[in-house]
Amino acid sequence: MKLADFDYNLPAKLIAQEPLAHRTDARLLVLNRLTGEIKHRQFTDIAECFGEEDCLVLNDTRVLKARLFGKKETGGKVEVLLHKELDGDRNEWEVLLNPSGRIRMGSVLSFQKNGQCLKGAIIDGPSKDSGMRRIRFHGERNVPMLLDDLGHVPLPPYIDRPDTDIDQELYQTVFAKFPGAVASPTAGLHFNSTLLEKIKEKGTEVIFVTLHVGYGTFQPVAVENIEDHNMVSERYEVSSDSAQRLNKALSEGRKIIACGTTSLRVLETVVQNAGDGAIRISEGAGDTALFIYPSYPFKVASGLITNFHLPKTTLVMLTAAFAGQEKLFNAYEEAIRERYRFYSYGDAMLIL
Repeated sequence: MKLADFDYNLPAKLIAQEPLAHRTDARLLVLNRLTGEIKHRQFTDIAECFGEEDCLVLNDTRVLKARLFGKKETGGKVEVLLHKELDGDRNEWEVLLNPSGRIRMGSVLSFQKNGQCLKGAIIDGPSKDSGMRRIRFHGERNVPMLLDDLGHVPLPPYIDRPDTDIDQELYQTVFAKFPGAVASPTAGLHFNSTLLEKIKEKGTEVIFVTLHVGYGTFQPVAVENIEDHNMVSERYEVSSDSAQRLNKALSEGRKIIACGTTSLRVLETVVQNAGDGAIRISEGAGDTALFIYPSYPFKVASGLITNFHLPKTTLVMLTAAFAGQEKLFNAYEEAIRERYRFYSYGDAMLIL
């Protein structure tokens, strides 16, 4: 398939630059992936779309304050986006640097903010595929803990402003638990605790999985034939309890609705053939580079909650695979006509 097949025109003013004051005030476009029927609702209505025995799968990763602004030894400014921890004992991290090409292997970078100071040395050159570098921070300090003082909220590049205090709250889901993401699983941002309780009271079972959203969510697809694209891997975990509950739901024929492309990719990563046409979810942790695009045979989810995604990205390709490419872009055209808000702080879709 061609990259151009996943392009569309979006007026820049529809890119949400700020979060809504109240999470559940987002609009909700409901798309029937069988008929293509579209309904316009509010996100507060989403509980009405679930059945009493359905399962809602949420990603409980917690976003790190993973953007650091520092200086080179020459005094020049540098921006670092932490991607993932490679070796906790050696304080080694995979990072993106800006500017990258002008920072040599062996360069020492320093970061200071709120009375804290951290230094680290770049220990390799840019990766050919992703441009990733490795940094080894000095000393035995706990880098994730220092990020609360030193770091900034890693807002996506299309949000054209510095992060603020409100982003620390609203770029994090209310159910975020395990630190490790450098981008938010944004479909989950629309839930507050009251709405989740309403969903549970209806009888819908809420189950958590973890995928630490990484640079792959921003990574541009740079090849004409999308099949040639290589995903950057991201870490995931499915607990024994979550696997057991999901397998029980599957054995009972209950519907599973994934909240976000990240939750969906975890489910499709850990599903296995159990024989006689049955499937099962495996517990465990690992790295996934699963790339989903149209013609992918989904095995687990019956529904997907998602935001509106950038053109020519793996996120819109996955969503097109789930909804059907023509139906998805018809829905996007409708959302543009109706002035929905797009991208991370934008409105939501429910695809059933």
